[in-house]
Amino acid sequence: MSGPAQTSRRAAPLSAARLAAVQALYQMDMVGTDSERVIMEFVEHRLGDDVEDAEFHRADPAFFRQLVEGVVAGQSRIDPLLNDCLSEGWRLARIDSILRATLRAAAFEMLERSEVPARVVITEYVDVAHAFLDGDDPKVVNGILDRLARMLRQGELGEAASA
Repeated sequence: MSGPAQTSRRAAPLSAARLAAVQALYQMDMVGTDSERVIMEFVEHRLGDDVEDAEFHRADPAFFRQLVEGVVAGQSRIDPLLNDCLSEGWRLARIDSILRATLRAAAFEMLERSEVPARVVITEYVDVAHAFLDGDDPKVVNGILDRLARMLRQGELGEAASA
């Protein structure tokens, strides 16, 4: 059987891994911890189970590792692409750390995981943004990732209607 519930069960560990990867990237940015130490900490103590009396889906540890290592390894390619998608006068270094971590993880997926549709990547990371950010920040994530997808995956999102 392969309906929406089946797809959801398979996707939940990937969604949880995305959320955890953004947390790990944020931690690395704030504390200066190296990726291997953060990955080990998350895999051993923080992926899945219960957090503050709320049950979360267990994150896929291999996908979590792929995201964190991929962002770190590809940062010199990812950051300029994201800078090109920001509003004029803004640079990635000037934006909030959790927002930056979210955008970097999403950009890695856009670049390296072509089997994941751009719309899925955008939706997943807008959901991550809602978990961590308030106000208009999730809309900012949506707009930046839409621009990135149109740059990296031309034609996948279709053309915007002209006014």
